[in-house]
Amino acid sequence: MKNNPLTLKPILSTKPYEAQTLPSLFISHGSPTIAIEQSTYTQTLQKIGKNLPKPQVIIIMSAHWQSETLQINANPVPATWHDFGGFPAELYELDYPADGQTQVAESLATQLADRGVAVSLDSDRPLDHGVWTPLLHMYPNADVPIVQISLPYFFDAVACYQLGQLLAPLRSEQVLIMGSGSITHNLRQVRFGDKAIEPNAQTFKNWVVEQLRYDVNGLFDWQNHALASHNHPTPEHFLPLFFARGAGEMMSVVHESFAHYSLTMDIYRFD
Repeated sequence: MKNNPLTLKPILSTKPYEAQTLPSLFISHGSPTIAIEQSTYTQTLQKIGKNLPKPQVIIIMSAHWQSETLQINANPVPATWHDFGGFPAELYELDYPADGQTQVAESLATQLADRGVAVSLDSDRPLDHGVWTPLLHMYPNADVPIVQISLPYFFDAVACYQLGQLLAPLRSEQVLIMGSGSITHNLRQVRFGDKAIEPNAQTFKNWVVEQLRYDVNGLFDWQNHALASHNHPTPEHFLPLFFARGAGEMMSVVHESFAHYSLTMDIYRFD
């Protein structure tokens, strides 16, 4: 696949000597209960937040915002959305009061529209749990502004990857680009509390890591893998991976584990 030649102009007023290039990240967010859990996974999220240079803004694609066309959250004070049911009461009491960044959202929308991308702003969108549950551990003070972008229904792996490529230059402005989803996400296979690992999930995860390291082009046809539909009956939790990978190149595994038998909780970094 040829590189996407289009890039975005600066969206922040960062002076060159102040800017620090950040990686892009893919976070497997698993169950919403990660917000109230302590584990090696949540400890890793905490370490990432402490060790990375503090971002000026986070641009994130979550599996939990799908839309007809590309949308960008321009809400200056997005609410914390508890978009799930049947979990412990304490989970619904959590608030993650991070600000939005309307100026960044508007700049992104304008530049993408100038390139022929159908895009619109949403000024009312709250933050879904694919955004705030991992960020609660990374930046517990909610002191980094967030701009969420949607996952259009018609986007495939290539489209997500190319969108990530467009945003890649923003990393040099201390913008943290993130994809939030899951490497495996078959809820019918979930067994809460089961510490065993589903073999089909392990096999698929191993293949994904191999492709990311050595043959990302081969990963674009991921739905042809024999275990693709088993691990992803629907694609929305896998596609944010391509957004993060498009924004960075060299891949490293920051964390790997499983939760509830079949959910891969891996965290990948792309530099």
